[in-house]
Amino acid sequence: MSPASDPNPFPEIPELAPLDVQRRLRSGEPMTLLDVREPMERTFCAIAVPATAGDLHLPMRQVPAHLEMLIAAAAKGPLVIYCHHGVRSMAIAEWLTARGVAGVHNLRGGIDAWSLQADAEVPRYG
Repeated sequence: MSPASDPNPFPEIPELAPLDVQRRLRSGEPMTLLDVREPMERTFCAIAVPATAGDLHLPMRQVPAHLEMLIAAAAKGPLVIYCHHGVRSMAIAEWLTARGVAGVHNLRGGIDAWSLQADAEVPRYG
């Protein structure tokens, strides 16, 4: 079997642009946002999530202990994961997908991109 025909054990994780997520949230689409940043980061800023969507905060290291809860959240609609710039959230998206969780997406650019593209009132940090 040639390398080009080898099945990819980690399918590509779909990324959603901040403005797409914002539009979908505003339309009332059922989805869950999962913030995998540390509590200190979450205290500084977070994405405002309407009542029609779920809002979860699980620091990256806590995600494995909550796999069943995340499977249930993903069953209700897209599970959009975010962090500061999108690196940690992509790692969690890949981890969840490898465990068979469907409907997992990464917020492209994380909350930093959200602040720049979707909601300038969300403060940026370095």
